[in-house]
This record gives sequence, structure tokens and C-alpha cells, in this order.
Amino acid sequence: MVKDNCIFCKIASGEIPSATIYEDERFRVILDLGPATRGHALILPKEHADNLYTLEEETAGAAMKLARRMAIRMRERLGADGFNLVQNNGEEAGQTVMHFHLHLIPRYKDDGQHILWEPRKASAEELEETRKQIAE
Repeated sequence: MVKDNCIFCKIASGEIPSATIYEDERFRVILDLGPATRGHALILPKEHADNLYTLEEETAGAAMKLARRMAIRMRERLGADGFNLVQNNGEEAGQTVMHFHLHLIPRYKDDGQHILWEPRKASAEELEETRKQIAE
């Protein structure tokens, strides 16, 4: 399904031009217009899903396989020193376009980006309670 009012559906379908670096029958990979680093790209499924929770499991797996192939290609061709895969779900997590997309962010020594979070302390009790909530 494609949503008429979704900008990423329009980009993925080719209705809106983009700097496409890869395309197949299921995905389009485009360079981000506001890149964190040189080569920052987005994997866009051509079928609409608002987020990871509504994405078909098979599409999720295919997106990760594509991310691996693209990361290897970008590391080799752009000389990246590392790589971040970022995928946000919901406004609280930083999602600004409600169409599942996976950020591919090549990292370079001294690139000035700080994508990692600030770790907090968790007690053994908190970890055990959280483990029980998720595992049971």
C-alpha cells in the first residue's frame, strides 16, 4: 500500500526526485538532504508502514540485509571508519516522517557527530524487574 499524503511514499515510488543510490522492486535508498555525515542515506520501503511495529516481518529482514550490503559498499567506497544504523519509532524517539525508514550513517574519525546516548546507572533490582516484564 502507498499512502497518498506520505512524502516518503512519493520519493520511494519515484514521483518525487531524489538522489537515489540504490533501487530494487521493494526499496529505494536515497541520500539524506540533511546529512549527519558524508554519505548519510535512508532505506525507504516502497510499501508504506508507519514504523517498525507495523512493518511486515519479511520486509524488516530484507531491510536489514540491504543495510548490510549498503554499509559494506559505503565503507569501501567512501572510506568510512565506522557506521551507525539508526531507526526511530514515534515522535518521542525522534521520528519526524511517519514512514518506516532506516538511516545509514557512515562515520569518520573526528566527524563531530554524537549519535550515541548518555548511559545511566541501573540497579540489579531494576534490571531484574525489567527482564521479567519483557521475558515473561
